Amino acid sequence: MSLKVWCLSTVLLSLVCVPDLDAADWPRFRGPAGAGVSLETGLPVEWSATRNVAWKAPLPGPGASSPIVLGGRVFLTSYDGYGVSETSPGKPDDLERRVLCLDREDGRVLWNKKVKSVLPAQPYEGFLTEHGFASSTPACDGERLYVFFGRSGLLAFDLDGRQLWQADLGSGKNGWGSATSPVLYDDLVIVNAFVESRSLVGVNKTTGEIAWRLEGLARSWSTPALVETAAGKTELVISMQGALWGVDPKSGKRLWTCRGIDDYVCPSLVASDGVVFAIGGRRGAALAVRAGGRGEVSDSHLVWEAKAGSNVPSPVFYNGHLYWVDHRGLAYCLDAATGEIVYRQRLPQAGRVYASVIEADGRLYAVTRERGTFVIAARPQFELLAHNDLSPDASLFNASPAVSGGHLFLRSNEALYCIGPK
Repeated sequence: MSLKVWCLSTVLLSLVCVPDLDAADWPRFRGPAGAGVSLETGLPVEWSATRNVAWKAPLPGPGASSPIVLGGRVFLTSYDGYGVSETSPGKPDDLERRVLCLDREDGRVLWNKKVKSVLPAQPYEGFLTEHGFASSTPACDGERLYVFFGRSGLLAFDLDGRQLWQADLGSGKNGWGSATSPVLYDDLVIVNAFVESRSLVGVNKTTGEIAWRLEGLARSWSTPALVETAAGKTELVISMQGALWGVDPKSGKRLWTCRGIDDYVCPSLVASDGVVFAIGGRRGAALAVRAGGRGEVSDSHLVWEAKAGSNVPSPVFYNGHLYWVDHRGLAYCLDAATGEIVYRQRLPQAGRVYASVIEADGRLYAVTRERGTFVIAARPQFELLAHNDLSPDASLFNASPAVSGGHLFLRSNEALYCIGPK
């Protein structure tokens, strides 16, 4: 099976493993399988605030979480009461999170639920001001919506907005805040709770009870990835400072360890044909590891290492290559078989980038924090297709795009945009 076919079949498989999802859904961070790859075609290449915008919905507060789409609904999170403005942050005791459901067709708010924060709140200062208190993207299995708010817990809602349970995953705090997103596997919600408890946690979807906890994580803000091994087994792989772990997602048992990025890790993993690709670090590093090993596998399963990485944004795998735009606005393409850098190209006046690139219809969509969205050809020869701006919205765009029904969904601190024909 070719790498391209495997990647697309993985996305399709992820859509039939949970109820009531179809190919138009984008049910978690970076879409089906968390791969950042869409099967949609005909998406817009160019837009502005007055062109190719189906609708714009104002939001009740900022947030770095990405929107997700299920059927006729869009879900996302925000916060208010504290930390909305760096110059006038307000009182920590007033911090509230919100879980929002919008109509996919016109952006109307269908429900808006407040979640009281566990206090005292993390002080709104330092690096936390870069993204705030609503940075974890929800996940949905077609029956329930799962939302992670750090030390305020993991919560489940039904699709009409009724809270079903709330699970405590730890009370730890960190100057960078919390930002990992839930991953769904069988009857479990799995969360990297490094900040809260230095642990990876599996929670029962129905009851909210802790099913397992794997402790010992090191400086990781990376959302784990489910990976199918060459033997047809599913492993959960997490990237952290200095190591990658392969974990049995059902039991939480650690299966293997490989050396990893020698720095704290934010980008999520992607995989193809049983090979896991990790990037990260302030100086930039990338590596590929074959899943399915046991014990220490650095000498046996490490495929390649490269001096190319990203501090925050995650990569995509497409047609045998890895693509990403790093936090400084540098676009990368690597040969996924060898780790060879095919190109490294600075995007003009891109500024800083926290959102992860997504691939759709042979194009890469890269959202910058303040300079709009770059559209790049998804092929080994760099080609900039468009640079789109949504001025006068001058707020930060930290969220990664969602794709559904021929539209892109872009989220700023002020609004959610549905990009495409009305």
